[in-house]
Amino acid sequence: MDVSFLGGPGPQRGVGVVAPFDFALDRELWRWTPDDVSLHVTRTPYVPVEVSLDLARVISEHETLRDAVSTLTEVTPEVVAYACTSGSFVGGVMGEHAMCEAMSRAGSVPAVTTSGALLEALVELDVRRLALVTPYTVSVTRALEEYVAQAGVTVTGCAYMSLTRQIWKVTYREVVDMARRATVRGRLGAADALFLSCTNLPTYDVIPQLEAELRIPVISANQVTMWAALRRLGTWAVGPYQALIDTSARTGTGTGVGTGTGSALPAAGPVVPTGSVLPEGQEPPDVRGVHGVSDAQGVSGVPDEKQQEGWT
Repeated sequence: MDVSFLGGPGPQRGVGVVAPFDFALDRELWRWTPDDVSLHVTRTPYVPVEVSLDLARVISEHETLRDAVSTLTEVTPEVVAYACTSGSFVGGVMGEHAMCEAMSRAGSVPAVTTSGALLEALVELDVRRLALVTPYTVSVTRALEEYVAQAGVTVTGCAYMSLTRQIWKVTYREVVDMARRATVRGRLGAADALFLSCTNLPTYDVIPQLEAELRIPVISANQVTMWAALRRLGTWAVGPYQALIDTSARTGTGTGVGTGTGSALPAAGPVVPTGSVLPEGQEPPDVRGVHGVSDAQGVSGVPDEKQQEGWT
């Protein structure tokens, strides 16, 4: 069959993705990607260290990120993204900015991270009050609460899973259950949006269902990463009936949805956390097994931390 008349494949624009060594959801990232964009995914080296905030710091060291970005230069991506939530919030807002600068210098292109993209999405949706779902242990979940607090965002509730391995195997049913727990209205009031943290947590198909049920925007780690990276290309991610991506889906999702003109960030300088994090050394007030729930006065219901895999 002569196919020469087709003239070859159409032009493609590239997004370089740096993922942690245990990342397992490449296919989910592609679902947000339009047809004229290709993803070029590389991984950081395996690190035989017990999972903790220390590991998050090790896997996100600037040298590691620069080396990973350098492996992508031959395919000339127009933007690079670090697809790791905990690795990009572990150093706080200033640490995330420094990571982007290191990646951008290494690749000579714009750079984004998952946690930086989260803050961009909160600005886009004018979110000031946020509910969280995480698969993390208590210390990593606490660090995420501290990160969004630095950006002036109040955490109204948090549900977390305390998983020790294979986060990518979490079912949509479990994600929905945790979302319902996190968004129960407590004494801090209702959330403007819900964030499903971790790039190893499957979320694509569940976002529209949760937005319809909860009546607020629902954003996830992989979604915001792709949305922010593709914005640098001047294009949009593919996500029908997802409020962040499909502006028509924002109508009726809730009173907290803005038009992108508001800001979830302070005008200058970090905001001191508002007591939404369990103080260091303080024990949680009760234990509820492997699924913890917090009303943002401290993460509660977590068993002793164990070795964890799939922690991004």
